[in-house]
Amino acid sequence: MLVLSRYKDESIIIDGNIEVMIVAVRGRKVQLGITAPKEISVHRKEVYEAIQREKRAEINQYESRTLKRRNFPHFVHDCSLDSSGYRAKKL
Repeated sequence: MLVLSRYKDESIIIDGNIEVMIVAVRGRKVQLGITAPKEISVHRKEVYEAIQREKRAEINQYESRTLKRRNFPHFVHDCSLDSSGYRAKKL
């Protein structure tokens, strides 16, 4: 992690096209102004993490629906063992 000191109205430049400026300092709170191209999304960490959780949930839901559409027999998960081996019981 790079740690920099900046005063109010000073800024840093990231990758030549993202500017982070110190707008105000009030007690323990610092207000930042961020200028970035439209194609770069900027979020608070807790918002970003919530977005990632939603994306993972959507992917899991999609994968679950995709598996259900495949032609797996419905009785694959409910089997009982008899003397000749596994005997499938239909649900």
